[in-house]
Amino acid sequence: MTKAQHPGATPVDLSFTRYVHSVNAFSPLFSCRRSICDATVLRRCCFLLYFRNNCNFKLLASSPVAFDWQREGIKQTQCMKILFGVQGTGNGHISRSRELVRKLKEDGHEVQVIISGRKEEELREIEVFAPYKVLKGFTLVTRRGKMSYMETMFQLDFVSLWTDVLSLDTSCVDLVITDFEPVTSMAARFKGIVSVGFGHQYAFPFHIPIARGNLFEKYTLLNFAPARYNAGLHWDHFNQPIFPPVIPQTLYDAVRPEEDPQKILVYLPFEEVEDIDAFLRPFDAYRFFIYGKVKEDRDDGHLCFRGYSREGFLRDLMECSGVVCNAGFELPGEALHLGKKMLLRPLDGQIEQESNALAMVQLGYGMSMHTLDGEVLKEWFAMPPGKPLNYSRTVDYIAEWIASGRWNDLRVFTDAAWKDHCREESKS
Repeated sequence: MTKAQHPGATPVDLSFTRYVHSVNAFSPLFSCRRSICDATVLRRCCFLLYFRNNCNFKLLASSPVAFDWQREGIKQTQCMKILFGVQGTGNGHISRSRELVRKLKEDGHEVQVIISGRKEEELREIEVFAPYKVLKGFTLVTRRGKMSYMETMFQLDFVSLWTDVLSLDTSCVDLVITDFEPVTSMAARFKGIVSVGFGHQYAFPFHIPIARGNLFEKYTLLNFAPARYNAGLHWDHFNQPIFPPVIPQTLYDAVRPEEDPQKILVYLPFEEVEDIDAFLRPFDAYRFFIYGKVKEDRDDGHLCFRGYSREGFLRDLMECSGVVCNAGFELPGEALHLGKKMLLRPLDGQIEQESNALAMVQLGYGMSMHTLDGEVLKEWFAMPPGKPLNYSRTVDYIAEWIASGRWNDLRVFTDAAWKDHCREESKS
């Protein structure tokens, strides 16, 4: 059975929106926020504070105001023309968006995809997104496992961003879906198109475990690519209207091989290879299959370095007994689905990853470390094996919710997804 609300969970502190004016030091970074007014919000005169500073955007998602299809400009039909934005930084956004885009197309929707945050030549396995367009967008800069806010700020290009927003063809678009992608998010607000946020980041407006962070970090998390309605994802429901993780279809279809207790999957893309080598080298009783900043396949004793291969990665994931990775969302969700024990190393200064590490520990699914700590790794080896959580096919429920247009009935669809999860979990 899934866990109920955890007494130790730290609820999201939404009160900081009242103090948004204290972030004036960052006003050049967010200067565009004052000029973005959602036409629909203006028409309905809801939440005046929202279009004064654009910080209470998330409140609209829980507004009791009934949805009116004609008023919102969406055709009340199951098949729609959808503009789908994907954040290209990392592989998690691409992995989960790939599954939802495929499902929406199967259901008859016309889907046009925008990918931003990474160069096109660096993107892998995006054929399902066609027709797609790659834009510059925004991305985060890291150095040796830490967020570099200064470098991130220096590479921001608001001129290019607004050029992309204003030139984006949204004619006849019925709905915008954004997986933490800022161009489509801003286009939806600027042009008055209804939008849905899809992904883990859209669980944070609800009461889930959240790490301590400064005002700037929290503001950025909730306002980087906001949407009108939120299809948030998490490893547990925490008694909130959020969906289970999105699991690749290949993991549902594959015959699960016998688990190797000495095989450990390592995915630390924000760490340097030499640091990972020094961290794992002493533990020669295990075989580590290491992905991340690896150019080509090579074996060095019990350290097996592997270049990018989605097929090889999933095979190693199914065969391993545990996973050591950064505290992103998609990979831990896939590992928990299969019953792997987890050791997370959150990216320093990244509130989402620090919150994920907190949730992982509170749920009792694994451990966390804030440096590549051999003592923590040794303790983690002694943990008992995990139990498969067998998450439901989340994209089926999200696609049904989207097609129904019953935005204010989100809880009906999230509850159904978790009930399905409970049935699958009881079978394991």
